[in-house]
Amino acid sequence: MTFVDVETDGAIATVTLNRPDRLNAISTTLANDLHAALFAVNNDPEIRVVIFRGNGRAFCAGDDLKEFDLQTADDAATVRHIQAIQRITYDLLFGSKLVVGAIHGYAVGGGFEWMLNCDLIVAADDLVAFFPETQWGQFPTGGVTHLLPQAVGYQHAMELLVLGEKQTAQALKDRGLVNWVLPKDEVLAKARTVAELAASKSPFSVSALKRLVTSGISADLGRALHLEEIVTVESFKTAEARARSAQFPTNQS
Repeated sequence: MTFVDVETDGAIATVTLNRPDRLNAISTTLANDLHAALFAVNNDPEIRVVIFRGNGRAFCAGDDLKEFDLQTADDAATVRHIQAIQRITYDLLFGSKLVVGAIHGYAVGGGFEWMLNCDLIVAADDLVAFFPETQWGQFPTGGVTHLLPQAVGYQHAMELLVLGEKQTAQALKDRGLVNWVLPKDEVLAKARTVAELAASKSPFSVSALKRLVTSGISADLGRALHLEEIVTVESFKTAEARARSAQFPTNQS
């Protein structure tokens, strides 16, 4: 069983997180499945644009706290889990294909981070996005410690990361973090329209443009991801993180 589905239609691939019973929460398996899917589409010469979405009531509810004990069984397990999550940022930002996020419902923690790693974002008006890490004694990943200050400014980035207040799609659009806001039942169609328009452009030009734009952040982002990994591994050992995870019995299924 895979937690990620891939459908191709011409030059467009739709990559869907498919763990709806857990609101597409991030397990190590889901992260590994997503990496495999993104690796495949990024290396498919027929694909020009990727639509990234979630199945069910949410895009992605963040790290699966029911699997916290499995993710932190020892230092090696923790490092593997964090690296699996961080690898998706590389796949999304530095992959060869343009990524259009079709985001609805909850985008929490790692889900919010993966959303912000997309090149273009179509958001549903039911979107609720926030960083809960400071509440849980954990730490954000996805390169957001580097990306957010550049995107919205230092103070706004600190507001989002430290206070962790819930953000609507319109609030994120006002901050410049979302391109379009639409009713939920129109989001996928709009993402498809955007993807088709992007796919109609020169594949060389679009790929080169993405490569050059992201090259300006690659060195600093790589450093930020490395530091996030170190601090996140440390945060998983804190009393706050373990107390929070204790509320969720380990998922053995």
